[in-house]
Amino acid sequence: MGFVILFYLFMLLVSLFQVRKNYQLDNTEPYEDLLDVSYSKPLSILVPAYNESLGIIPSVRSLLSIEYPQYEIIVINDGSKDDTMEKLIEEFQLKKIKKIVKQKLKTKEVKGIYQSSIYDYLFVIDKENGGKSDALNVGINVCTYPYFCSVDGDSILERDAFLKVMKPIIDSDGDVIATGGSVRIANGSAIENGSIMKVGLSSNPLVIMQVIEYLRAFLVGRIGLSRHNLLLIVSGAFGVFSKKWVMDAGGYSHTVGEDMELVVRLHRFIKEKKSNKKIVYVADPVCWTEAPEEMTFLKRQRNRWHRGLFESLWMHRSMAFNPKYGSIGMVSMPYFIFIEFLGPVVELTGYLYIILSFFLGGMNEEIALLLFLLFVIYGSIYSMLAVLMEEWSLKRYPKARHIVVLFFYSLTETFWYRPLTIIWRCQGILDVLRKKRGWGEMQRKGVSQ
Repeated sequence: MGFVILFYLFMLLVSLFQVRKNYQLDNTEPYEDLLDVSYSKPLSILVPAYNESLGIIPSVRSLLSIEYPQYEIIVINDGSKDDTMEKLIEEFQLKKIKKIVKQKLKTKEVKGIYQSSIYDYLFVIDKENGGKSDALNVGINVCTYPYFCSVDGDSILERDAFLKVMKPIIDSDGDVIATGGSVRIANGSAIENGSIMKVGLSSNPLVIMQVIEYLRAFLVGRIGLSRHNLLLIVSGAFGVFSKKWVMDAGGYSHTVGEDMELVVRLHRFIKEKKSNKKIVYVADPVCWTEAPEEMTFLKRQRNRWHRGLFESLWMHRSMAFNPKYGSIGMVSMPYFIFIEFLGPVVELTGYLYIILSFFLGGMNEEIALLLFLLFVIYGSIYSMLAVLMEEWSLKRYPKARHIVVLFFYSLTETFWYRPLTIIWRCQGILDVLRKKRGWGEMQRKGVSQ
């Protein structure tokens, strides 16, 4: 536990320095220059959609209004059972077109390709259900530009998000092959026609804790890892990739955690080719997404994420502690194995030990106090610092009341929310042993009006 705390402290210090440095640059950075077609790189935006009837229209609307010089939008309807396809056809006046598609990545059958009569750069692919990874592979086969971005069907992007997330790729002259941006919780915000009108905060305690969790994961975890090219996760809700590198690596695999698995495989591919390519996280561009508001659906999500983590680590287990893969094999893989995957088991054991010792006696008071402080530091203090980092640098939440609420809830995390997520993640480990697969049904209420 002491090693974990020290490791997170190191990442926190790196993140504080990096976020502040980037934020100060962003105040004077001429992102308008990237609107020049000759300077930027064209981009294909892939939107896999399965039963996204409530959120797909505002999500596409938000993409139609982004600031970027040259892009195409490809929505992939992955055999939805609701009226997702019908809504898209009606809203954007879609017409079926003939288009030759080279199936470089093997996928389920494509039933039809449609183009909007209003926006000639908006396409919709109707295909048989094959899962998110299969839908993304279809999008990669169809898209025409050298870089693609995967965006969830219920996501809303800020208008300048692509200018910021593409900047490291443009500036690196090809050295950066993938970038990821921040994902934030949209629940409680005012969103109309696919645009963020006013950032707000939900009154639901579960949602508030997820806001804090996302702040910690993105502002502390991913910035710290990205600084040294150790990042193994680019969120499936908002990530940009080089089409060539992804296709050479074999596209998305049919796993529960296809986004992480692809990033790990790209790192492996980079090392085996003895290349110096990088995968970068950019803190400022923000994608807003809907968070589960009920315990049942949050439990399923965290269970699925943990199973996806295991699949990615297991498929590439030969990289762990292997000097051939440099810092990825010697630092990133061990970190994700022992801290991210097995960490919940250690924490749950600690919680049970403290509780049982309290009732049965026999625990030294000084040891009990030390363990309690360790849990508070690990569970709450880093979350509190992540909230302060958000206010210090990015300032996405305009009201002081929002920061006060987030700060207060972060102090309570150790006592209720973290034990719940630990139990759910441990259940994910048990489901791995039982070889359980599948996503599980998720509830969508829609975040836009």
